[in-house]
Amino acid sequence: MSNKTFSEFAEFAKTSLAESFSELEKARKKILGQTIIFISCAVMGGILTAALYFLVSSLCGIISGGIMIIPLIGYYVVQIHEPYKGYKSDYKRNVVGKMVKFIDPTLDYDQSKGIPQSKYMLSKLFLKSPDRYDSEDYVFGKMGLTEIEFSEVHSEYKTQSTDSKGHTRTHWHTIFRGIFLIADFNKDFRGETVVLPDFAEKAFGFIGKMLQSWNPSRENLIKLEDPDFEKLFVVYGTDQVEARYILSPSFMDRILNFHTKAEKLCGGNVCISFVRSKMFIAIPCGKNLFEPVLFEKVSESGYLLEYFAFLNLAAGIVGELNLNTRIWSKDAISTNPEPY
Repeated sequence: MSNKTFSEFAEFAKTSLAESFSELEKARKKILGQTIIFISCAVMGGILTAALYFLVSSLCGIISGGIMIIPLIGYYVVQIHEPYKGYKSDYKRNVVGKMVKFIDPTLDYDQSKGIPQSKYMLSKLFLKSPDRYDSEDYVFGKMGLTEIEFSEVHSEYKTQSTDSKGHTRTHWHTIFRGIFLIADFNKDFRGETVVLPDFAEKAFGFIGKMLQSWNPSRENLIKLEDPDFEKLFVVYGTDQVEARYILSPSFMDRILNFHTKAEKLCGGNVCISFVRSKMFIAIPCGKNLFEPVLFEKVSESGYLLEYFAFLNLAAGIVGELNLNTRIWSKDAISTNPEPY
């Protein structure tokens, strides 16, 4: 099982996606034209309202603005918003969905579903419960012997502040935004092992190492013998022996290679955990993926290649980490497992 290359994808896009591009481009141009009309009308209406407000009377300006805003809203909803929703759905089905099948025919795609919040929290990668959670672009299937699922996830928490006039404002802060992946690890773990970016040691050196062991929100610090791995990651777990058994030297090497590819693509640090019989991987990305761009041609290669790269990276985790090699039998270690 090998990742598809960019040249293979370019050929696929040129042949298999050409018909979809043609139909979608017609829809895009129509929506873009309506958007330009809407913006032009809004600008002219704003100028007219301002002129009446300052040159005639404030009442005339307010009445003029009120009269124009209602048809503008109606025009936007009917001619832009609703058609764009249909265009977006068609784009995801006919472009992103086909890209997923191109990467691996055993995978399926559902644009409206995603990894549920319950599984996100089960991973123990992010301990703060989100106040707002969105997930979409769900990819799932069985690649060889390994069941895999991933989707875009955006989790946030909120804070509130009050200004000097007593006005309360709500502020939203991102916990995680990117691709969240779950893969079957073919082993029911006795404990939980969490691999996180090692920001403390990078920032504070020896003092950072001490701070790692004092983290009250995490389990015991797991010390490993791979200096390259420990420079990038800090590992916490409930079972020292099991954590070292999972993170064998060869497996740590594969994680490092995968991290290098993910960091080059998205610029962030991956997080990994092993809970029950699953491996959870969070790959950060600071933007919404797999969306059509209205002001660019549907066949614009830059966006397509970026979307392909993210899908290929996520789907390629099975081969990258050699998950189809079953080195353990799947024993039911827990005497009273909770439902997954």
